[in-house]
Amino acid sequence: MKVLDAHHGENFTAYNADCVEGVRELPDMSVGFSIYSPPFSHLFIYSDSERDMGNAASDDEFLEHYGFLIREIHRVTMPGRLTAVHCTDMPRTKSMHGEIGLWDMPGAIIDAHKQAGWTYHSRVTIWKDPVVEMQRTKTHGLLYKTFSKDSTRVRQGLPDYLLIFRKTPPDEREAVPVGKDKSLFPVSLWQQWASPVWMDINQTDVLNVRGAKDGKDEKHLCPLQLDLIERAIRLWSNEGETVLSPFMGIGSEGWGALKCQRRFVGFELKETYYRQAIKNLSHMSDTSFAGTLFDGDAA
Repeated sequence: MKVLDAHHGENFTAYNADCVEGVRELPDMSVGFSIYSPPFSHLFIYSDSERDMGNAASDDEFLEHYGFLIREIHRVTMPGRLTAVHCTDMPRTKSMHGEIGLWDMPGAIIDAHKQAGWTYHSRVTIWKDPVVEMQRTKTHGLLYKTFSKDSTRVRQGLPDYLLIFRKTPPDEREAVPVGKDKSLFPVSLWQQWASPVWMDINQTDVLNVRGAKDGKDEKHLCPLQLDLIERAIRLWSNEGETVLSPFMGIGSEGWGALKCQRRFVGFELKETYYRQAIKNLSHMSDTSFAGTLFDGDAA
C-alpha cells in the first residue's frame, strides 16, 4: 500500500492513504464496527487526486469504485457485526441531470452492500430542520415564494439516513455479540434509541465547532454530528474494540470512538484533513489504552 503518511497514537492509528488499499491491508475480522459518511458521489470535490471517490464522472462510476471498499470492510468486520453508512437523497438539477428531482442514493448504497455480501439490517432517519436547509441552500423547492406560486414545485426538506448492514455469518454461533449492562442502558434509553426517527440529533454538534482550536484549523465540508456517532458506537460495539472509518475527514468518527473507550483506525486521502484529524484525535486520545492497534500495522 502506498502510505503518504501514518500516525500511531496510544489508542488510534491514522493513515494518509487511499482507503481501498488501506482497508485491504487490515487483518481479517479485526474491526468491531465501522461508521462513516462516504463522498456524496460527485457533489463535493475534496481533492484533485484520481483516487478520490468524489472525483467520479458519474454516479455509476462512484458506485463501482465504492464497491471495492465495502467488500474489504466486509472482510475485516467480525462475524455478526455491523457497518453504518450516513447518506441522504441527492438533488438533481436541470443543468446537470436534465431534470429537477432526487436521486435515491440510499437505495443505491443498499443495493451495493447486498452485492458485496452484506445483509440490509436497519435504517434510522435523522430529522433535519427544513428551515435551516432552506437558509443554507436557497433551494427553490423549499422557498415560500415557490410554494405560493405553485405548490407542486416544492418538496419537503431532506433528512439524513443512517443505513446499517450486518455481516451475517453462515453459522450464527460464530457471531460476536455486543452485550449491554442494564444499569448503563435502561429500557427507557433503548426505547428512545429504537425509534426509526431520531429527532434529537443536534445538527450543529460537529467537530468543526467542538474540536476547533483556532480559525486556521481545517474545516470539513459536511462532518457527521458527534452525538450521532457516539450513539451508534455505544449501540453497536463493545469497549476496547476497533472502530473503522475509511473516510476519516478531520476525525469525527475517531473522536467518538475514543470518547466511548474504543480504539480507532482511519484513512484519509486529503492531507490537510489528515493533519487536522491527528490534532483532533491526539487531543481526545485516552491514555488508559495501552499497546498498539493491531499486532501488525497496515503500513
